[in-house]
Amino acid sequence: MQLRKTLLVGWVSVALLSGCSWFNSEEDVVTMSPLPKVENQFTPTTVWSTSVGDGIGEYYSNLRPAWQDSKVFAADRFGIVKALDADSGKEIWKIDLSEKTGVLSRNKPALLSGGLTVSGSHVYVGSEKAQIFALSTEDGTVAWQTKVAGEAISRPVVSDGLVLVHTTNGMLQGLNESDGAIRWTVNLETPALTLRGESAPATAFGAAVVGGDNGRVSAVLMKEGQLIWQQRISQPSGATEIDRLNDVDTTPVIVEGVVYALGYNGNLTALDLRSGQVVWKREVGSVNDFIVDGGHIYLVDQNDRVMSMSTEGGVSLWRQSDLLHRNLTPPVLYNGYLVVGDSEGYLHWLNTDDGRFVSQQKVDSSGFLSTPVVASDKLLIQARNGKVYAFTR
Repeated sequence: MQLRKTLLVGWVSVALLSGCSWFNSEEDVVTMSPLPKVENQFTPTTVWSTSVGDGIGEYYSNLRPAWQDSKVFAADRFGIVKALDADSGKEIWKIDLSEKTGVLSRNKPALLSGGLTVSGSHVYVGSEKAQIFALSTEDGTVAWQTKVAGEAISRPVVSDGLVLVHTTNGMLQGLNESDGAIRWTVNLETPALTLRGESAPATAFGAAVVGGDNGRVSAVLMKEGQLIWQQRISQPSGATEIDRLNDVDTTPVIVEGVVYALGYNGNLTALDLRSGQVVWKREVGSVNDFIVDGGHIYLVDQNDRVMSMSTEGGVSLWRQSDLLHRNLTPPVLYNGYLVVGDSEGYLHWLNTDDGRFVSQQKVDSSGFLSTPVVASDKLLIQARNGKVYAFTR
């Protein structure tokens, strides 16, 4: 039974996250909404585009670029990592983290996943092979490499001298930023059946707050790796195991002592950072990271509705439902607009006041999965085929 459930995880993830049903009944089939007709108020300018390896193909791998100073860092699933000039997109350096097998044999892929994080003089990336790499931002050389407790498919987070890694088997680990040595490990528990995704930690006041596949949000004291509190925000319910999926795969957001957390088949919940007590909750679920900004919460729910809610009680401000089941990326705020990509390779620009479309553009036929990234005056997004685009507005 355990083997069946393990194999089903990836199958369920593809079905749920692609917006397509794998049931036979016609009533269960989910149809992607047609492309909405938009009268563009402006056309974003493509500053540059460049290829970074072969991308992620058809795999669920949330690789996204990272940015620091004048450099953009991007990777593909196979193991290629590049540093690019942020203004021109030209390659500064390139490294291949795949495993060498011989002169006449193709290297074994590194299976990089979860996105890159840059902090100080290092850029960090994890892999499905349970490896964390720290690379020099200057030339890409490997500063250290550490074997962690499980697949590292969420973005590493750097805080308080630690590199925090949340693995697919429910372990949160703190690694020394300097040498990658494992300082502590906290077991957050994982049910037998989960979605293919993990929450990256959010940090504040010496605590790391992270969502788990068990429907709980946990706060851990980073200095000692000690669990401070846990709070359930997603309660399993329904007749089948799939109905009872209640993963919290989104990264929590901490603003002014309040933790905002969002689960699949669960709730958008505001928690007190110190105690973990629920301040308020609203019934909405998602697997996409969300934004808290200026008293507003912007999110894409599990049916691809784009929504704005108030941080005061979670009151709904507006809802855009013309992109249902188009498999949207997490949203990003850029130059006063809310931007999301979709699986057909379109970028959709929305007015933050009312959710109306202000621009739409076809960018890449391979489609988008990962979060767009704001890099100073530019908007970056990486397509499934590994091509990175930089736009301005």
